[in-house]
Amino acid sequence: MSFGIDDIRRARETIASKIVETPLLESPFLNRMLNCRLFVKAENLQVTGAFKFRGALNKISSLPEEQRKNGILAFSSGNHGHAVAAAASLMGCPAVIVLPNTTAAIKVENCRWWGAETIFYDATKVDRETFAKEIAESRGLTVVPPFDDELVMAGQGTVGLEIHEQLDVLNVSPDLLVSNCSGGGLSSGVTEAFKHFYPSAEVVLVEPAGGEKMSRSLESGKPERNFNLGPTILDGINGPLAGTKTLEVLLRHGVGCTSINEDEALAGMFAAFKFLKLVIEPGGAASLAAILAKKIDVTGKTVVILASGGNVDPAVFTRALQLAEQ
Repeated sequence: MSFGIDDIRRARETIASKIVETPLLESPFLNRMLNCRLFVKAENLQVTGAFKFRGALNKISSLPEEQRKNGILAFSSGNHGHAVAAAASLMGCPAVIVLPNTTAAIKVENCRWWGAETIFYDATKVDRETFAKEIAESRGLTVVPPFDDELVMAGQGTVGLEIHEQLDVLNVSPDLLVSNCSGGGLSSGVTEAFKHFYPSAEVVLVEPAGGEKMSRSLESGKPERNFNLGPTILDGINGPLAGTKTLEVLLRHGVGCTSINEDEALAGMFAAFKFLKLVIEPGGAASLAAILAKKIDVTGKTVVILASGGNVDPAVFTRALQLAEQ
């Protein structure tokens, strides 16, 4: 695979007019608390409330008109489905979104708001990719993968281009990138861009405790499955399988991994709200959570983390805010 910075730059040209260039935020309170200089890329402020819109739009924009006319299908735990629904709507094509039956209600509603049809499956009994492809074949739909696709990865990688431009204005060179990770679409794309500009910087991925499929994939050198697919507030980063193409990129750059639990994710959400005034979903807060839980040594470093999504159910967000009372 020849995936690289040029693919990401082309994606930027394709999607620039329709995406939000999200801010790179800094909090003096967090800096002092963590004894580092921390920058937070607020992709929760992206169209559809998550980074996924970038990759979905880049992929759908590349499809021939006939395929777009026939319709597209996505399988997703929520944010990718929402992104595909929105991108399809903007491109004028019908969309079907296949979701696990445990998907947060807000994510289901978001898909439907953009006019997409939703179909549900039991993630503990059904392989989502097989299920989705059977529907796509029977109805003549084109599948837009959630992560293991070079056009999707390139779209997500535009986050990394923006980070570089924003740091460049500040004349800052980072030591470390921390990325939330499930199948690897975001982490592979952003890592490719990040390491192009900062080859000596370290990259660490954050996964759910008990669902460390990318960590095991990096160790084995092949995509590993996640067998811990029960209900979790970390659903956004708890997909069933690491990507083949994404893993290839991450292996090339020698990234590291750590993991967090649900309570740590809630603490990350609370900190993002308290110090940055951001509403972030549990999986979107994983990077900040890992640093707050001291899973990663950031002392004296310049660190960039990804706040990858903000589509959180009110009940879960309320749980995070209740930490202030403890």
